[in-house]
Parts: sequence; structure tokens; C-alpha cells
Amino acid sequence: MQTKIGTKKYVITFIITAIVFFGAIFTSNYFSGQRIEELKLIENKISLDILSSETQFALLKDSSCKAIDHGTAFSEELTNLSQKLEYMEETLGTKDADVISLKKYYSLLEIKDYLLVGQVNEKCGIKPITIIYFYSNQGDCNDCKKEGYVLTKLREEYPDLRIYSFDYNLDLSAVKTMKSIYQIKSSLPALVIGGEPYYGFKNVGDVENLSPQLKKLREARDKALLEQQSATTTGTQATKQ
Repeated sequence: MQTKIGTKKYVITFIITAIVFFGAIFTSNYFSGQRIEELKLIENKISLDILSSETQFALLKDSSCKAIDHGTAFSEELTNLSQKLEYMEETLGTKDADVISLKKYYSLLEIKDYLLVGQVNEKCGIKPITIIYFYSNQGDCNDCKKEGYVLTKLREEYPDLRIYSFDYNLDLSAVKTMKSIYQIKSSLPALVIGGEPYYGFKNVGDVENLSPQLKKLREARDKALLEQQSATTTGTQATKQ
């Protein structure tokens, strides 16, 4: 009798274990399938964004100055691509072949954008505000992530600012040429501001001070803020009287 009960218990335990095991496999496969489908959708969207960017470059290159919004004309597609690429890196890893391929394509688009902005603004008599950023995500740059946050904040505060980010270790001849032009060393993070390279972590104030254009915009913003605060204080005092 005890033998039958023991056998029955083992059978029940086996069944429960099998259900849990195969249930875990099914759940894992389901979510893996969902993630793969999501990544495929992102890859397809990136392909469309790339085609859209290249078409946009061709159109804007021959457009008149009046037809171009110099603040946002080129930035939306690259920003969207950057966000998707970051997601791909976090999901698949920085060494994934598809991620590296997309990063190379994105870097080429950045360089095309950089050259196009220079050409268009030269034609239209406007000096672009640009920062070129070289980083590494191979674990050999402790401050690169923090620098990325600083540049994101600056881009939010200054819509006209254009930031071009390049992986220092990316095996791409165009990126190597960019490093050669600005004589970028391996001491990262590195920022190119006004054609000059600067190394090591720079906070928001540091970057603003290194860029005469950003410094001028910051001073104008601070002045406007003080005038607004002064007007508010005067209005409040007049109300009380």
C-alpha cells in the first residue's frame, strides 16, 4: 500500500515538474518570439527611416534658403534612428552583427548630415552650432555614459544644436577619417567644438563655455529670464499697492 502511495506521489511530482518545465519553455519561447518580431519591426522601420533620410538630403541640398527650417530640417530622422539603435544595442548587445551594421549605416548618415548642414548653411549664410562626440562602449570609458546624458540635456535646451556621436572603435573608414581630420586620441570621451578637440568629461556649463555660440545663447536666455522675473516682481508690487 505504501509502495503504491509512494509511486503515485512520485508520478504526481513528475507531472507537476514536467508542467512547470514545459510551461517555462513555452513562456520563454513566446516572449523570445515576441522580441524577435518587435526587433524585425524596428529593423524595417530603420530601413524606411534611412531611405527617408537619404531622400531628404537630396531634396534639401538643392532647396532655397527660405524653404529650409535650419533648426529641425535634418534632425528628426537621425534622432529617431539614434533612439532605435540604442534600443537595439540594449536588447541584442553592442557586439551583435546586426547592431554593428546598423551603427555603421547610422554613422554614415550622420557624416552626410554634417556635410550637408555645412553646405546648406554656407549657402544661406548661417553658422551651424555643432558638437562631434567620440565615445566607447567597450568598458574602457567610465565617463562616456555621463557625457551622453550631458549632451542629451544640451540638445533639449538648445534645439539648434546638432550633436554627432561616433563610436571611436567602429571599424568604418569614414569614421576613421573623421578621427584623422580632428586628430582624435584614444583618451575618451572626446568632444570637437569649434573644430578643436577636448578630452575628458565636460558638464553642461563646461560645454557652454567652450562654445561661443552656446555661451551667447545661454547669456541671452539668462537675461530674458531675469527680465521676466523683474517684470513679475514689479507687477506683484503694483497689485499690492
